[in-house]
Amino acid sequence: MTVRVRFASADGERVREVEAPEGARLLEVAQANGQPLEGTCEGQMACSTCHVIVDPADFDRLPRASEEEDDLLDLAASVTRTSRLACQIRLDPTLDGLTVRMPGESRDMQGR
Repeated sequence: MTVRVRFASADGERVREVEAPEGARLLEVAQANGQPLEGTCEGQMACSTCHVIVDPADFDRLPRASEEEDDLLDLAASVTRTSRLACQIRLDPTLDGLTVRMPGESRDMQGR
């Protein structure tokens, strides 16, 4: 089964809808589809460079963030109430049609 995901640019002007396999991590789907998510730690939840802003209408469909994820989001730029780390979102049929927006800025945790 596939899950539809919409990626919106930081300004909301461009939206790209893609289909991803069930079980895929949002970070990998975003990177494979040209989205500007760095993912410095390669999905090991050791940075916040895969920060995305989940559409408020979709936010409650996600499992709650762990305490570790919340701590890392404190380090991300442009955090909102519906911010999440893309490496922590596994796509399943309940998330079909999920919309996420890229933040306007990011912080490179590697200092590059």
